[in-house]
Amino acid sequence: MTHRRLSEAIAEGDGISLLVEVRDADAASRAEESGAEGLVSRAGAAGLRPHTALPVLAYGPEPDAAAADAADAVVLGADDEDVLSRNADRCRELGLEIVVRVSDDDELERVLEHVDPEILLLTAERAEDEQEPLDRVLELLQDVPAGKLAIGELADASRADVEELERAGVDAVLVTGDVRALVGDAVPDV
Repeated sequence: MTHRRLSEAIAEGDGISLLVEVRDADAASRAEESGAEGLVSRAGAAGLRPHTALPVLAYGPEPDAAAADAADAVVLGADDEDVLSRNADRCRELGLEIVVRVSDDDELERVLEHVDPEILLLTAERAEDEQEPLDRVLELLQDVPAGKLAIGELADASRADVEELERAGVDAVLVTGDVRALVGDAVPDV
């Protein structure tokens, strides 16, 4: 199985890349036609591969042979260092790219020290009271070292949010819904 490189898809080009969460092949086709640079699947990516040329990011499953056949990259949680290290090793064995999800500065520091992934998924999950999700993602971005790719996780992102993330230097944003609403009438250079 030849894997498509998520890192290449989000690093090339001038603008921010949109990674769109999809549930089925029809949604995958619509996202690709609308300008998505990658697809995200939480429910198992097995049915997406034959329907898209975009890289597929599996969100949530343990890295195994089935994940390697269905996806190009896997999101790993950073809660448990031992589990993260074991899963990262397994991803490397399977040829899957590693995307580690971090939600605070301490987690980011541990992840960089123990796994040192090329791609980080910055989430607002542990935002402080009253803190906007966008602000939390931008706060985490400040501690991402140069040379790492940063994906902002903002499911309900607006076009203004995407533009703000791009100005700040985020490489991609993980979103749900219609990509056209985020990029307007033209395929992005968002």
